[in-house]
Amino acid sequence: MFNRRQWMLGSAALAAQAQPGPRNIVVSSSNGLRCCTRAMEFLKKGEDTLTAAIAGVNINEEDPEDSSVGYGGLPNEEGVVELDASVMHGPTRRAGSVASLRNIKYPSKVARLVMEETDHIMLVGEGALKFAKAYGFPEENLLTEKSRLAWLVWKRSNRDSGGHNNWTDGLDGPSKAKPAAWLRDQFPHASEETLAWAWDMARNPPTGTINCLTLNAKGEMSGTTTTSGLAWKIPGRVGDSPIVGAGLYVDQDVGAAGSTGRGEENIRVAGAHTIVENMRHGMAPKEAALDCLKRIARNYGGDQERLAKFDIHFYALRKDGVYAGASLWSGRVRQGQVTRAKFTVNDGGKSRLEDCEFLLERKS
Repeated sequence: MFNRRQWMLGSAALAAQAQPGPRNIVVSSSNGLRCCTRAMEFLKKGEDTLTAAIAGVNINEEDPEDSSVGYGGLPNEEGVVELDASVMHGPTRRAGSVASLRNIKYPSKVARLVMEETDHIMLVGEGALKFAKAYGFPEENLLTEKSRLAWLVWKRSNRDSGGHNNWTDGLDGPSKAKPAAWLRDQFPHASEETLAWAWDMARNPPTGTINCLTLNAKGEMSGTTTTSGLAWKIPGRVGDSPIVGAGLYVDQDVGAAGSTGRGEENIRVAGAHTIVENMRHGMAPKEAALDCLKRIARNYGGDQERLAKFDIHFYALRKDGVYAGASLWSGRVRQGQVTRAKFTVNDGGKSRLEDCEFLLERKS
C-alpha cells in the first residue's frame, strides 16, 4: 500500500530532478545550431568539454557562408582575412588565444595549442602564423569570391567629402558603367541575392563571431570564441574575441560567459569576466548579463541615439546548468520589422534557438 513516507520520498525525487544541476549542455550564439549539435555529440561520448566546444565552432570556421567566422569571413580594409580566437579550459584553469592570424582556417585549434604547448597565453600576427605552421597547419587563402565581392562593393562605396573614390568611375576611370553593371561584369555568376547581400555588408559591416560554452555531467566547463572580426577593419585591429576576460571567461567554480557583437564596447567593461563575477556574487545568469549591458549603456550616458549604432550579445552558463542569453537591443530591424535577438541551446536533444533577454527595445 502506498504510504505517506513513499509519497514524500517520491516527491523529493521529483523535486531533485526539477532542480538545475551539472549536466551535458551547450550554449552558443545564434549562428551555433550546428555547432551545439556537434559539441553535444562529443559530450555524450565523454570527450573533454574544450574538445567539444572547439569541434563545434570548427563547423563555422570552415563554412564559407558564415561571413563573420573563419573561411569566408569578411576581410580587413586591404582585403585580407584576419582571424582571432580564444579558448579556456575550466578543469585546468588555463587559457590560450591568437589574434590577427592570417591564412589559417582554424584559429580555435591554434589557440588551444598556445594554451597546451607554450607558457604564453596570446600569440598575434606573424608570430601566431609561424607557430601554427610549425604545428603543421597549412596556409590557405581564406577570402572567398563572395567575400571579395562584398569587399569590392565596400571599396567602391567609400567617398571623400567631394564624392571622389579612386576605386570607382571618375575623371580618369576606365569605364563609365554603372556600379551594378560593373558588378555583374566582374561577377557574372553572382545572383541578384548575392549582389544585394554584398551591398548590405558594405553599408552595414557585421560584427558576427561565434561563442560556445560547454558543461558536462561532471560539472566541468570550457569555452571558445572565434571570429573574423569587424568587416573592413584597420589591419591589425583586435576585438574582444581573443581577449581573456572580454570575449570569453571560464571559472570552473562559478560558470562561463562569452560575447558577440561590437568588441570595443565589450573590452571597455571586461564583459565576460564581469558576468562571471556577477554570478559569483549571487546573480542569476540573466541578471548578470543585463547588469553588464547596463555598464555599456552607462558609458554613453544612456543616450539611445548613440547606442543604436551598435549591438552586443552575451551568453552565460552557470556551473549548475542555468543559462541565459542577453543583448543590448531586442533585435534588428529588417524591412520595417524587428527580428528578435536569439541564442542557441542544446541540453541533450535537438539544438534550438531561444530569445535573448534585452536591455533596450527597438521599434519597428
